[in-house]
Parts: sequence; structure tokens; C-alpha cells
Amino acid sequence: MGSIRIDLGGRIRPEPIDHFDRLPDSLILLIFNKIGDVKALGRCCVVSRRFHSLVPQVDDVVVRVDCVISDDDPSSGNSSSSASAASDKFRHPISSLFRILFSGLCKPLQSLTQLITPSARRGTSLSGDFDCEAEQNSVTHHSPTQVLKNFREIKLLRIELPSGELGIDEGILLKWKANFGSTLDNCVILGASSVVQSANKGCDCLGASNASNSDSGNGNGNGNGSGNGAENDNGSIPESFYTNGGLKLRVVWTISSLIAASARHYLLQPIIAEHTTLENLVLTDADGQGVLSMNKEQLEELRVKPLSASSASKRTLVPALNMRLWYAPQLELPNGMVLKGATLVAIRPSEQPKKEIVSSEGNWVASAFEEPFRTAARMLVKRRTYCLEMNSF
Repeated sequence: MGSIRIDLGGRIRPEPIDHFDRLPDSLILLIFNKIGDVKALGRCCVVSRRFHSLVPQVDDVVVRVDCVISDDDPSSGNSSSSASAASDKFRHPISSLFRILFSGLCKPLQSLTQLITPSARRGTSLSGDFDCEAEQNSVTHHSPTQVLKNFREIKLLRIELPSGELGIDEGILLKWKANFGSTLDNCVILGASSVVQSANKGCDCLGASNASNSDSGNGNGNGNGSGNGAENDNGSIPESFYTNGGLKLRVVWTISSLIAASARHYLLQPIIAEHTTLENLVLTDADGQGVLSMNKEQLEELRVKPLSASSASKRTLVPALNMRLWYAPQLELPNGMVLKGATLVAIRPSEQPKKEIVSSEGNWVASAFEEPFRTAARMLVKRRTYCLEMNSF
């Protein structure tokens, strides 16, 4: 019942009713869960005491990381850039591969470590309150672990990095998705030397000219396969693939993706340990390069069975692996997109039963990607399969 008040004219008027207060908490929480974004929720928490008490109960949260801050000395960045520029002078395939793997991977992973791992140098803790939007002249940085500290009932969590960790050359397509429990459950990698549109064959959409000749085998022998990949080359890998550095490049893609995935997994430990209500966790990036995913059973497995860390760096130890590789010198998709040097790699630990890999391969491999790359994966798995093994690292 609304209260009454008397104005200066002596007339009696009812106290205005805030109809928003009449909404039940469950409905407001439903709205907050649709918002998801942790920054927007931080602003909501300062609107009223009621909102401040409800925001920690949100169970669907999205953390978008704006920037990765390195604690390295600025001069080191300059020297690193100089070294990278100098290395461009060397065009030997092996030196090029090492440049992709190390200069493009190690430094972003160091920055990722500094971002996700709580650090006293990065700002004060939230000390019981949500970090509300700071003034423009004052910028503080918090790790996702700190930002999520006051959420008590998170079930669905998505963390989005500003970019992928792998500094691949311009024009190369590289996507991966990995599922983890206490260790790697499976990983799917899709790569291509370049991407073009078949409607404009003379137009190089993503720098195809650098790689089309080397990966297609110059159209000779088995290397002239079409997108359907069955009629001319029977799905076989052309001989030139082994001699022109194509295989070495795919090995680098595979190792780099596994290192990036295992580093993400290692750094999520504090969040997983603190939020026992988590049922689904996804760590991705704005570039769409890589996705790490963990479901409820995998999250519980990590809590019960601690991960094995690599002795060389801050990442989860990758177990011995069985890998299946499919390759097409040129893969034309129904939408007109053409993948040059298309490569698909499906990875699972050696200890997993092989029959499980075979029976479910087409489904779990293709479902790792969104369209049009899902179609590309389905087309590639119909080609000849090459089996590889990799030791733990």
C-alpha cells in the first residue's frame, strides 16, 4: 500500500509507486542473465542496493578482456620488434617456422599469463564490492579472477580475449577448438595457406598468391584435386607437400595450437577452483582463432584430479597423442570460398580407445567449427586419412 503526503496547497496525494520495485527478484535476475557482460553488470550494481544484492547471484557471465597488459620493460618490446624485423630477412623454411612458433607465440602467452593470473601490481582487489566504472583519467586493470570474485553462483562463464595468441602470417587461416578435463580430451585444428573466392579467381582475398603454388604442387601429379577432392587425386597428399615445407608448417600449426590451448587451461585453474557452481566454461578470443571448452563433468574432473603441469612453462602437460590428418591442395566450399592447402587435424590422447575415435569422428570433428568451416571439415574427413603420433610435451 502506498503512503500519502501533503503538498503545500494542503491537498493529499499518494506517494508515487516505483513499479520496478514490484518486479520479483527472479525476473530481474533473468534480465541480468541476459545482459551477461560483467562490465554492464558492474554498472547495474551501483543503481540501487537491491541491484547490488542481486548482481552476485547472476549465473551467466561474459568477461570481455579489452587489452592484454605486459609487465615487460618497454625497451624489451622494441628489441623484440627489431629482432622480428631482422628475422624477416631469412627466408629459409626452418627459420620461418621457428619465427612463427616462437616470436609469434611466446610473448602473447606471457601476456596472457600476466592477465589471467592475479597480480598485486595490476590494481587493488575488489574488497567486497564490484569494480564500478572508473573515471576516464583513472584506469585500473583487474584480472578475470578478481572481476569474478564476488559472483557466487556462476554456472555459465565465457571469457573472451582481445585476440588469438598465435601470431600467424597474414592471409593464413588457422582455427582450433580444444576440450579439457584435467588434461586434453580432444582438439580439432583447421588450417589453410590462404582463402580466396572462386567467383573472382584473379582476386587474392587473403594473400593466396604466397601459398597457392607451394601447397597445390603447381597442379601436377596428385596436387590438382578439386574441392570435392575425390575424382583426380583420391584424397592423397601430393609429393610436393613433403618437399616444399608444407608438412613442416602443419606441424608448427598443430604444436602452436596445442601449446596455446594448454596455456589457457593452466591459467583457468584459480577460476575453476573458486567457482564450484560452474557447469560450462569457454575461453575464446575476438579473432575466433581458438576456443577452449569445459563442460560440467570436465570441470569436476579437474577439481578432483589436479592437472599435470609442464616443467618448462606455465601450461598443462600435453599427453601422448594420436592424430588424424586430412589434406586437400584446394577445397572449394558450396558458398564459393576456396581454401588453398586445406588441412584438418583431429587429436585425442593415445590412451583413449581407438574405436571411439573412429565411430564418432565425423560428428565431433565437424561440430568444432561454425559455418562455413563446419562444411569444410565435413568435406575433408571424406578424404584419405593419415595417422600420426606425438609424444607428450
